[in-house]
Amino acid sequence: MSDTPPPPETFRRFVERFPEIGEAWSLLGKGSANGPLSTREQRLVKLGISIGALREGAVHSAARKAPAAGVTQADMDQVVALAATTIGLPGAVAAWTWINDTQT
Repeated sequence: MSDTPPPPETFRRFVERFPEIGEAWSLLGKGSANGPLSTREQRLVKLGISIGALREGAVHSAARKAPAAGVTQADMDQVVALAATTIGLPGAVAAWTWINDTQT
């Protein structure tokens, strides 16, 4: 299993400009990871939430980080398929393209 990839350059520049926000963001991430879900399960949940909220950047982030936790493309495809019944076909297709943006 590979390491989680580094954040995009835009995020790094944002955190350099606003270091306190970056610190708070890091603490939120650490605090939310405490619980019974495995890292793999956490990544799938984060992907599902991002898709449901139709947040392109969050979907990119979740899909970029997921493989390091053992999440496969097939796993992510199923999350999109499950989301289709809630967010509709246009939203599911959009999310699927966002996931695939990160797999190139």
